[in-house]
Amino acid sequence: MVKIPAKLEERLKKLFFLARERDQFVKEAVEKALDDVEEHGIQEHSVESIGGSLHLFCDGGSRGNPGDSAIGLLIKNPDSGEVLKEYCEEIGTATNNEAEYRALISGLEHAINFQPNHLTCYLDSELVVKQVTGEYKVKMPTLQPLVEEVLELAAQFNDIRFCHIPREKNKEADALVNQALDRNTY
Repeated sequence: MVKIPAKLEERLKKLFFLARERDQFVKEAVEKALDDVEEHGIQEHSVESIGGSLHLFCDGGSRGNPGDSAIGLLIKNPDSGEVLKEYCEEIGTATNNEAEYRALISGLEHAINFQPNHLTCYLDSELVVKQVTGEYKVKMPTLQPLVEEVLELAAQFNDIRFCHIPREKNKEADALVNQALDRNTY
């Protein structure tokens, strides 16, 4: 049996008051999708992997605060340690905290493609972890939209956790941040 994400379940409840009507709709939608696959063959998807547990390591940094900023992230298979995705990007002028949030947002966007059953996000920004988990209030108005974007993306995962780790355990993501910043140094 497939577990429907809470956000999707809420949308279905708004459309169909009775559970049996919701179930019938889902059944018909799946049958139609399977018929399409049988008729047209399996289409290539942008999905890079399906299921399992993944670890996301992300970091953002700024040279100056605000200053030139970049993000770096890695998505790893926790069982094998294999790096499934590595990404870095210069993001223009931002504060350190904005860069940390933008790294997490980008990481979540990349992780969605793998459709993990469980995603654990590791960040060396205690502030970001405690704000997205609700332990800290968001006092900076410029960070509020970033927090909201993280929470919207997080709702797309069946099981997601945010964990603070020391900088020394996030060296790979930090190196990607510096790689992106160094690329744009004149």
